[in-house]
Amino acid sequence: MKHVGKMKNNSARVAVVYRTIPGEVNSALVVGTNGLSDAYHDTLMGVIESESGQQANELADVLAVRRFTDGEVMLSWLHTRGHLKKVPTNLVLMTPTTQAQIPLNELNQLIADQRGISLEKLAVNDGSQQDKKSAKTKEIISDEVVVPVEVTEVIPELPVTAADLRSMADKLSKQAAEMRRKADEMAPPVKKAAKATKAEA
Repeated sequence: MKHVGKMKNNSARVAVVYRTIPGEVNSALVVGTNGLSDAYHDTLMGVIESESGQQANELADVLAVRRFTDGEVMLSWLHTRGHLKKVPTNLVLMTPTTQAQIPLNELNQLIADQRGISLEKLAVNDGSQQDKKSAKTKEIISDEVVVPVEVTEVIPELPVTAADLRSMADKLSKQAAEMRRKADEMAPPVKKAAKATKAEA
């Protein structure tokens, strides 16, 4: 399954929220799942395993709109409680199968090469653009596996700066606008017309 890996230095299991960060292509944003209570861990893993979780290019795209059982938006909750950790991509190992693994920095480069773009552009565009030429890469990612979590805290970590959060917020805003545009193309909004009809009646 997508979005799940482990730290190279201590095998700590992580959920990869952003595979790379705008402006810092060699850093990723992850959640050390061992630091979550059973209820939050199970909800997070359920979202990762869901159809929308597996279709998302970046896990953050889904976490920004899904909620934990207490009603909290998942991405915001993870950030405000210090669960989001910025780590070097070469220290994160993705596991396509139980017998194979690939460093996240190599996976990012593979995706960028398949799409014919730089790592810098991957950080900005990956969540909002679909590229049919990346089918082979998607197959590699879709074979990742989710395993039970019994691990220590994720290290090393770097502070998540205000600039990081602004960059991620900008990215999510662009993605949301693109999704709304596509939704409007598929089914134009009719709320105002419906209200007008009711008023006339």
